[in-house]
Amino acid sequence: METTKVVLDAMKKANKPLRSGEIAELTGIDKKEVEKAIKQLVAEAKIHSPKRCFYEPK
Repeated sequence: METTKVVLDAMKKANKPLRSGEIAELTGIDKKEVEKAIKQLVAEAKIHSPKRCFYEPK
């Protein structure tokens, strides 16, 4: 499965804003890969940051 999809699914399941480290722990994906996926999802306007370093789906 594509990394961005796994990251987005983890965010939806959490029902709260998450940090990249928390997403990495939940998914088992390397933190650097999670950060790349977050950048891509932000660029695609699928997620946003309600406060610094935290992300959630729109």
